[in-house]
Amino acid sequence: MAIEIGSAQRAPAAAQRMADAANRFVDSLTPWQRAAATFSFAGDERYLWHYTPVERNGLLLINMTPAQQELAFALMATGLSERGYRQARKIIALETMLRLEEHIERPGEERWDRNPLRYYFSVFGQPGGREPWAWRVGGHHIGFHFTVVDGDLISPLPLFFGANPSQVKYGLETGLRTLPEEEDLARELVQSLDSDQRAIAIVDPVAPADLLTKNYRTVTPEMTPAGLGLGAMNGGQRDLLVRLMRQYVERAADDLSGQEWSRIEEAGLDRVTFAWAGPTERAFGNGHYYSVKGPTFMLEYDNTQNDSNHVHSVWRDFTNDWAEDLLASHLSAHHR
Repeated sequence: MAIEIGSAQRAPAAAQRMADAANRFVDSLTPWQRAAATFSFAGDERYLWHYTPVERNGLLLINMTPAQQELAFALMATGLSERGYRQARKIIALETMLRLEEHIERPGEERWDRNPLRYYFSVFGQPGGREPWAWRVGGHHIGFHFTVVDGDLISPLPLFFGANPSQVKYGLETGLRTLPEEEDLARELVQSLDSDQRAIAIVDPVAPADLLTKNYRTVTPEMTPAGLGLGAMNGGQRDLLVRLMRQYVERAADDLSGQEWSRIEEAGLDRVTFAWAGPTERAFGNGHYYSVKGPTFMLEYDNTQNDSNHVHSVWRDFTNDWAEDLLASHLSAHHR
């Protein structure tokens, strides 16, 4: 069933800045660049995404001029908070550090081109106006999808951030951690639980090898374990879980994250659960995983690969990834 749209859910300022930035980017492209960067809104391409460094569709940074790259990053910034944008740029910069790590630890075995210019930008449909349109940024450990419906209704999901290495081991940036709060808040929470709470929250002594939802087009609550409910936590534990949730939600631009947080609260914070798998102590080799989910959303985090120095983290919505609910309402109202 399509959701009912209220005026408070509209984000005209965000929609306008996205449309302006997308049009400036597209207008800067040559015909062959535009053919690589732009797609119809209809069809399946909009739903295709990966967080591994595989080839995909879109226009690569390496195939843009410096001025076009700045316009591409300006578009990316329209959907992210200041902190989210800084994190995204750090994730991209990690490719150079990963190249050094792989050269030191596995010389001669380099499988991927660890290049911070191998990130793809795509625009779907015509930015602005009342018809739906979207934009996407994809590459190794970046998966951003923003869909604009009915002119000013926006879904910022799925929203994926990763980091490899999650803690830099070599070079001038040794010790740098790109997504520390995503790990530290969850670890502080699980370590604060008493034995009865741990018996419910810790669902497995061994973490899964990757996100359980992978890069599936849709996700359902049954895909990840439930764990311990927020209502069964004390005040300090609840605060930690809320801070962890907001860490993910507030990667999106402030006007978008505020709307999304209100939606999460309206569905019921006491219905949110937290599940952990793997050791609770932090150390290289201690692979760990957690999921947080409520009636409308899911957060998932995994750090098991590369001696548990390789983070995947994602925010998904059960019905509104790629604005599916918003699109259903739009079609019902305008395309009967």
